[in-house]
Amino acid sequence: MSVRIPFRVLIAAAATALLGACASAPQPLQGSFLGVTPEQAVVGQQIGASVRWGGRIVETMPGADSTCFQVVSTPLNSSGRPDSDSADAAQGRFVACRAGFYDPEVFAPGREVTFVGRVQSTESVRIGEFDYRLPLVAADVVYLWPVVSQIRVVADPWGPWGPWGPWGGPWGGPWGRWGWGW
Repeated sequence: MSVRIPFRVLIAAAATALLGACASAPQPLQGSFLGVTPEQAVVGQQIGASVRWGGRIVETMPGADSTCFQVVSTPLNSSGRPDSDSADAAQGRFVACRAGFYDPEVFAPGREVTFVGRVQSTESVRIGEFDYRLPLVAADVVYLWPVVSQIRVVADPWGPWGPWGPWGGPWGGPWGRWGWGW
């Protein structure tokens, strides 16, 4: 006995699968990670934990063999991008290092970035007059997000001709004042 699935159900399933694919993280950011914030990692000593953290770059420091980034951490959305709606909900800072050169002009302060890696240790950093302990991540992935420009579009509900359309209503338009010519 064969089971016939209605075409509508197949279309709905395909649409759901496509929408689900749109909401997932880019391939380099996928995986399972420990749900710990940088603040919790310093307190709990989560050395060796696999993490996916992101936020806004504070400073990019190229070295001889690697580049380190100091980042203000923010929650990530479902695609792994720092959530712009929760920019004020900082989760502390962290330092992420990756082998190779990353240009500080490209990885400029304020840019959104996501890292995948392991918590390697903690390091003491001086910020202003304060000494902070920050988790140090040995990054396997450095994902710089493109800049998003938000444009507000306000549409005129009447279009360029006003509420009467291209005919101008009873007061004018291309056919004259009353629609009979000039």
